[in-house]
Amino acid sequence: MTTKNARRRSRELATQGVYQWLLSGASESKIDAAMREQPGFNKADCNHFSSLLYGVIQKAKTLTKALIPFLDRPFYQLSPVEQAVLLIAVYEFQNHIDIPYRVVINEAVELTKTFGGSDGYKYINGVLDKLVVTIRFNEVKNRI
Repeated sequence: MTTKNARRRSRELATQGVYQWLLSGASESKIDAAMREQPGFNKADCNHFSSLLYGVIQKAKTLTKALIPFLDRPFYQLSPVEQAVLLIAVYEFQNHIDIPYRVVINEAVELTKTFGGSDGYKYINGVLDKLVVTIRFNEVKNRI
């Protein structure tokens, strides 16, 4: 399996884990153990999965604050899937600068299409398009 597919699988599992955390408040280690039991975990990029799951949970308040100016409603009113996807994307923008911002946005859109409501991906795309300029200004500027 290619790195891209392994990373996609790690994002899918991290999204499910963050979703579970948002709904249950379970500990990172408990969620981590549950996700590692999921079919296909062995095909994921384990390091990327761990970085996303633990990083998002540990920095959730800071990540949420970064999102608030770009939302049209309070964060808690978003669906848990949208919350999880946005938190993961912001975390990747801030902590995985080796991943191009367009890849992060595309992956977030794909995750929302997979796990979210029918048009949620459009909202996610719009929020992240505006947000990325504040985090990766030089990368965005160089692409224009």
